[in-house]
Order: sequence, then structure tokens, then C-alpha cells
Amino acid sequence: MKSLIVASTREGAGKTSVLVGLASVLDRRFGYIKPLGDRFLYRKKRLWDYDAALFARLLDLDQEPESMSIGFDHSKLRFMYDRSSMFDELRRTVEAVGAGRDGVLIECGKDLSYGASIHLDPLTISQETGSPVVIVVSGAEDEIADDVAFVRRFVSADEATLAGIIVNKVVHVADFNEVHLPEIAELGVEVLGVIPYDKELTAMSVSLVADRLFARVVAGEEGLGNIVRSVTVGAMSVAAAMADERMRAPGKLVITSGDRSDMILAAIEAGGTAAVVLTNSILPPAQVVSKASERKIPLLLVPGDTYTVAMQVERIEPLLTPDDSKKAGRIRELVAKHIRAESLAARFPRA
Repeated sequence: MKSLIVASTREGAGKTSVLVGLASVLDRRFGYIKPLGDRFLYRKKRLWDYDAALFARLLDLDQEPESMSIGFDHSKLRFMYDRSSMFDELRRTVEAVGAGRDGVLIECGKDLSYGASIHLDPLTISQETGSPVVIVVSGAEDEIADDVAFVRRFVSADEATLAGIIVNKVVHVADFNEVHLPEIAELGVEVLGVIPYDKELTAMSVSLVADRLFARVVAGEEGLGNIVRSVTVGAMSVAAAMADERMRAPGKLVITSGDRSDMILAAIEAGGTAAVVLTNSILPPAQVVSKASERKIPLLLVPGDTYTVAMQVERIEPLLTPDDSKKAGRIRELVAKHIRAESLAARFPRA
């Protein structure tokens, strides 16, 4: 079964988003695995990787998300498998998810070294399977140049198959192409494309916030697809809050205690509110809940205090959700426009 490994040099490079776009642009029926899960979700006594669940939906796969990962815990996997048995299991998984498909997409962890101690880093997988690696690089321009130079040396030394690199989230594409692409070309690395930075892709949906906070949605479920563009903590008086321009900004997420009915109503009436997070497990009066339902503004009830919840929200990655068709469409447009995928597509003749 033919497969394509997708990896990134640094955490937050946008590897999963690029993979979503590639799956569409390559126009093949792919299976998907993420051998070493690193974005855990535990639901109904089942453990799976967030990205596996995402691709199960996007690619319309029959497999359950938990079957798309070998494991999650380094120490457990280290004692379960040696290098030989690990790749026996990897091949079995690839064959299972790839049955009836044109190929399998193998997504690796957050950076090139993740999983190396248990042989599940991308370059070791490439060595063992012979599958090519596409590496997504991102960051400041000098960081990208450093990463590409390092990858070239490492891959040459270890005989992994490098299909090419994709440079992601570039703010000044024309400048990058003029200054840095010639340097990369001198290293002998194929650049499959340079994708520009898109601010809309850094926004997150209310449904993602609710999922990450394990929140109970008490009103406005119709608005779970709303996009969060800013976060405001409603710990001040209503007068002070309304004087703050952030309370008038579109797409704001307001975090406040559930007993602050005045603040909650102000957020609802202000317009442009994506959702309100109610802290301390306090449910506001029925008329407040009713008002939020009328405006289709989600109220998310959580147990933590306002400060703790605000810190939790700050740490949420703006991941793509299966129901965020607008963001998924934008990702596909960017990849289709800026990536030369012909050489990759040629590796996967249709089944």
C-alpha cells in the first residue's frame, strides 16, 4: 500500500491544515493514520487523537478514530514494541485503513524528533517503509532557512526519502520567493509551494472552545459555528466593559462568572458576541438564558474560576473542526493555488 508521510519541523507549523488541503488537491481516495497520537481526546471511555477523528469525518472513513493510532504513551509503547515489531504493527495498520483506497496519509507528531525514542519519528518511518516525506516548515524567515538546511543534511545522512517541503504561513511571499527560494534551491531541496499567512485560519470556532473546556452548552447551540476572533474577560463593571472597544468588536468571546447577569446581558446586547463562557458552574436566571437563545449566542457553562478558564482558553490551538466548512474550504483554496502537487499525485495511481 502506497503512503505519504507528512511532518513538520516545528510545533504549530500548520501541518494538519496543509494535509487537509493536500487530501483534497491530490484528488485520491485516501486512508489516514497518525501512528503516535499527540492530541488526546477521551470520550465515553474511548481514547483517540483529535486529528484522527477529524480525518475520519473529512475523508468519510469507515474505521474508528482509535484504530488510526498505534498508541499515545511513549513509555507504554517502548515496552510493548521493539523496532521490528513496531513497524510490523505500522504496516498492519496501513493495510487495514488503506483497503480499497488509493493510498494512505501518515501524519506524524508535532516536530521531526517527536517519537524518535520509539521509532515513530517521520524520518525513521520513511527509512522503514520507503514512503516519501513531505515536510511543512514555518516561522520567521531565518528559522525556515535553518530548518531547511538541517533537514537536507539529516535526510541525506539517514537515507529517508524527501518528497519536498511546503513553506507555510509566509507573511511576505514575494520577498520570501526572491530572497530565500534561491538559497533553498542551492541546497537541492524541492519546494512544493509557499503558502501565505491567512489570519482567518488562526481563528477558532465556538464548538472547539466548548469541546476543549468540556463545557455544557446551556443556550444558543445554533451559534456553535460562530468564529472567535478575540477574548474578553468580563471581571469589571458593565460601564467599564462597555467603554472598552473590545466589547464592541465582532467575534468576541466573553468570559465571566455565571452570577454576573448584568455582564452577560451586556455581552448579548453589544452585538457581535460569538459566545459567553459562564464560570464557577453558576447558571444565570432563566430570562438571561432565554435572551441568549433568541440571539443564538451560545452560553458555555464551566466549573473553573474566571482567571483559570481565561488561561485555558488562551492555550487552545485554533484547530480545524469537522463542521467548520468555511475554514476547510479556505485551506483547500490556498493549497490548490500555491502547491504544485503533480509529483505527489503521480505516486498514487487510482485504485
